[in-house]
Amino acid sequence: FKQLETRPISQDQLVAEVKGIYAGLVMVESKCIEVDNAQSSQNDAKLNNEQWQALIALHRTLLHEHHDFFLASQHPAASPALKRLATKYAMPARMWRHGIHSFLELLRHRLPASLEHMLTFIYLAYSMMALLYETVPAFEDTWIECLGDLSRYRMAIEDDDIRDREIWTSVSRHWYSRASDKAPPTGRLYHHLAILARPNALQQLFYYTKSLCVPAPFLSARESILTLFDPLLKRPSKALKLASIEAEYVKCHGILFTGQSRDELESSTNRFLAALDNHITKIGRRWMEFGYYTAVANSCAIMGYGKEDNFIAKAFQQKAEPAEAQNLKQEATPHDTASDPDVQDALRLANGTAGVVLKRRGDDSVFPFFHVSLAFLYHAAQYNNVVGTVGRSFPWELVCELLNSMLLSYRTHERLQSKEFPLPAGRATPRPLPEDFAMKGLTWTTNYYPDDFFSDDKIDDDEKYFEVASMTDERRERILWLAARLAEGQHWLAVNESFTTFSLLDATINDAGHSSTVPCDVVMTDADKPL
Repeated sequence: FKQLETRPISQDQLVAEVKGIYAGLVMVESKCIEVDNAQSSQNDAKLNNEQWQALIALHRTLLHEHHDFFLASQHPAASPALKRLATKYAMPARMWRHGIHSFLELLRHRLPASLEHMLTFIYLAYSMMALLYETVPAFEDTWIECLGDLSRYRMAIEDDDIRDREIWTSVSRHWYSRASDKAPPTGRLYHHLAILARPNALQQLFYYTKSLCVPAPFLSARESILTLFDPLLKRPSKALKLASIEAEYVKCHGILFTGQSRDELESSTNRFLAALDNHITKIGRRWMEFGYYTAVANSCAIMGYGKEDNFIAKAFQQKAEPAEAQNLKQEATPHDTASDPDVQDALRLANGTAGVVLKRRGDDSVFPFFHVSLAFLYHAAQYNNVVGTVGRSFPWELVCELLNSMLLSYRTHERLQSKEFPLPAGRATPRPLPEDFAMKGLTWTTNYYPDDFFSDDKIDDDEKYFEVASMTDERRERILWLAARLAEGQHWLAVNESFTTFSLLDATINDAGHSSTVPCDVVMTDADKPL
């Protein structure tokens, strides 16, 4: 067989092609904008099937024009200047705004009459985005988020089949998780994941608070989170006594966040703490996941949920490296910050939680909570104006006892002496712990992980939060390493030269009024004994 001849396309031909496509695209785009605006201003006007089909065809044409533009401008033979045109003219954003989103909102406002047409258009737009995801990798991050948005629209309009709704929720969660992996500082993505987490209140709380405590917070989450808090805050306190412990805990955060029902904070906190130990015993290893959700949410509460007037959030958001951030001391002294009632209330909840959890020596289901809490304190210790306030009332005596019980079954003490992050030996690519993925992107983890720690993109969403047996030893080492770094910096803890025994720093004892011996006494339990 004779192979067909293929001629390479010249730059001039590509430029002419892109110009021609763009001219046609702008014409169709203008028509879409005109039609969408006209229909949006006429909410009462009913459209028949032929009119809906004509509108779908118009927007489909615009999507095809965009597809052609991307293929031509991102052609392998295209010059760098030609490839930059899509970014220069904000083509991905224009495609979403005028080709998809405006029309979807028009369809949504005409529900239920427009349901069939909305389904048709969602499938059409989803197919186009999936095609662009495969063929135009230069804007992969945008396509991934758009696929998540389209899946969320599809999920939201499914009222008849609960199974279909769950499938599209899962699909949307997959795309948003992929997007957050690629852009961990982007709070908007965690906000979307919070919406998809319903009816899991604790997971919703985790995602909403995280969306406000990353380098690029999503401020609209301050409104959305009220849908989680309002039902609990408006419910009579007597009714809450019979509610789940998660509801009581979320209510505590609702009071801290909104400032409403402040007189109920102490009683709600006390009810939560009184039930916590039995709750952990009851659900067993499931509390590993609940533990890191709780520790992250508590840290966000201490940061005032990212509010600008919270001195801790302000310090953490500084672009300077933490070591340089000591200059911030002039902005807020410990004396000033200690009088902040919001911070003190958040600390009472966080430290009260730690006081219950860290008593459970011999229970490795509390390790993820312990790990996240120490990671937060490790970061806070690098700021002179934060360290005194955050660590003062933490249960350091319990920390010390738990650390020493962990050391009883730990043998490679020399690894604790190294300042290098303790990566597991014999593994080429790091395998993050489930709580590492939960902490990824938070403002207070920017200096915790090595640059390539999350480089393994072959880990599926389902695998990220799957606990395997080997993680217990790895987590134990990470906790001990963080404690060693705190002791090295003379923050709250001390450690002997061989890194075999932790003790309370004298200043910690004097500050908190501890009366225990130093080092902390440890009684070996069966769970502590080396294998």
